Amino acid sequence: MAAPRSKAGKTATMTRPPLRFGEDPLLWASWLYYEEGLTQGEIAEQMGTSRPTVNAYLAEARGKGIVNISIAHDMLRATTLSGALAERFGLDDCLIIPSEGGDRSLIERLGAATAQSLPYLLHSGDTIAVTWGRTMLAVAEYARDLDGIDMTVVQATGSTTATIPYTPDACATRLADNIGARFMPISAPAIVSSRNARLSLLAEPVIAEQMQALGRVNRILFGISSLRPSSTIHLSGFLSGGLHQHGVDEATGSVAGRLIDANGGVVDNDLAQRTIGIELDDLRQISTRILVAGGLDKVAPILAALRGGFASILVTDAATGEGILRADGAELEDLAPRPRKAEAPGPARRTRIKKFINRPGDVVDEALEGALAAFPDIIERIGTSPRTIRATADKPEGKVGIIIGGGAGHEPSFLGFVGQGMADAVVVGNIFAAPPPGPILDCARDVHRGAGVLFIYGNYSGDVMNFEMATDMAAIEDIEARSVLTTDDVASANAEDRTARRGTAGNIFVFKVAGAASARMYTLDECERLARKANDACHTIGVALEPNSIPDTLRPSFQLGDDDIEFGVGVHGEPGIARQAHTSADRIVDQICDRLFAEISPERGARVAVLVNSLGGTPMMELMVLNRRLKQRLETRDIAVHRTLVGHYCTSLDMVGASITLMMLDDELISLLDDPCAAFSLSR
Repeated sequence: MAAPRSKAGKTATMTRPPLRFGEDPLLWASWLYYEEGLTQGEIAEQMGTSRPTVNAYLAEARGKGIVNISIAHDMLRATTLSGALAERFGLDDCLIIPSEGGDRSLIERLGAATAQSLPYLLHSGDTIAVTWGRTMLAVAEYARDLDGIDMTVVQATGSTTATIPYTPDACATRLADNIGARFMPISAPAIVSSRNARLSLLAEPVIAEQMQALGRVNRILFGISSLRPSSTIHLSGFLSGGLHQHGVDEATGSVAGRLIDANGGVVDNDLAQRTIGIELDDLRQISTRILVAGGLDKVAPILAALRGGFASILVTDAATGEGILRADGAELEDLAPRPRKAEAPGPARRTRIKKFINRPGDVVDEALEGALAAFPDIIERIGTSPRTIRATADKPEGKVGIIIGGGAGHEPSFLGFVGQGMADAVVVGNIFAAPPPGPILDCARDVHRGAGVLFIYGNYSGDVMNFEMATDMAAIEDIEARSVLTTDDVASANAEDRTARRGTAGNIFVFKVAGAASARMYTLDECERLARKANDACHTIGVALEPNSIPDTLRPSFQLGDDDIEFGVGVHGEPGIARQAHTSADRIVDQICDRLFAEISPERGARVAVLVNSLGGTPMMELMVLNRRLKQRLETRDIAVHRTLVGHYCTSLDMVGASITLMMLDDELISLLDDPCAAFSLSR
């Protein structure tokens, strides 16, 4: 059992930008605490930081005179506007900057503010569409390297006249260069002469491929154009001849070269049929839609875009925000803050875990008896002990015996992977403890058919010692036994020290490959080679949200804070790479993928098998959410997923958490993975 660990290695990861209320976290925290009445815990959640940090903000605010019994309301109008806009239009967030300040123009300040937010809004693996215009170019100019990988920036539309400096290709290339992303152009005009010309261009293979990239977009940065003669839509060459000529008198603004009316409805006219770029119905389906715009001439167009559901995040200035609310009929005087409420005592921490057990000392044997009763057509005892179990499938003479094993507590591993085309026998130890040499030898005797046996087990000191002793004992009886140690846990040692790594969920792929090789009647040399090849191809990282609990103690085996996760955790609860702040599922998968990709360096067009594994307490719903993001990340590298496993495969009792395994494939490994098998936790 892993010892409780300190929080010295904790890193706080902000999940939202610190500029929401005028780029001043002290002002933000003070308003939320003294005027909005939030607790320090609620403020920490909103700001994406820790309670101690919030406490420090409040103390510093008092020390600097920002707080003196009350806060000057004229300084904080942006706070109320931000919350009111987000609530009124169903936004995920609204970032407000002052309307006046400094020598920079409003467009430049909006660009700088948005650029500061990009590390919190854009992540590894994202495909980011960007429109064009003065504000978009300002965002691109101020953006800086995000330290992400596999990001792609796509033009949201084709190109416009080069007489303006803020063309679609200029905005997109500048943003891609500055954040370190790949750039995907659209090699066509944004507006063409006729509907037929548009259809012809879209049929061109190069343009068709580029347009497909828009279907992978999960973030979009866009501005909005008014319809004044000096507006972006006019200067870009869309409205030659004026609005009346195109029959669009009802239009209020333009998004990505397409016109919308005052209620956010898409104006369908000849311009829409001649425009090459993202469709507004598709734009609405993108998960993160960041609208950046400000200025009183933009009030009506922004309001139209908000009514139409085009934005999930709005970046604007205080005067524009107030104008939007007033134009929509809001009474700003009604936006009164909530009274200060008392801190409520936090929930009591659970110290005793309830389990379905009789006596702790009997739980392993009783669990194995239950498994034998459930699957009598697949597994049976060897002798009288439930700790040594074999497959009921035939084992012809000359077949290499595949024997797997390790401690209990990882169910369905190892027991669930015994059967036809998988392992021939399994030996089970106590919870998280290696099986003794004697039962290992019993398994070897039972499945030996004259061709030797192959032990496959995780790289843990107790398992290594006991299986080595069993190997020596088998040699005395003229049974040739060899071992393959699984070492797929990337977090447990550096790549150059692969032999020191732990074996975790990647075991399952190794069991499958070795079992298939044995079922094909390959020699012991070949079975060992292929098992080692499978192990070398597997790379796993696990993340714990909550600790496991041991039946003997009925208590958590280690402690995690309410807002902490353990990144790189082992399947016994061993410490990982870092203890860090909990964040969204996508960001956790991104961090896993970044680490795995850095290790594997997969080429485009590579093939993989995927295992998204529950560590015990994580339900299928959440595992499927993880797999969704994993698929997106693999697609950004054009990596083909040959096979996906999602579920409980190698657990850590009741630990709430998950691991992700990538197995790099070639034709030989694919063939063995695809062979039929019949174990109760894996059949094909």
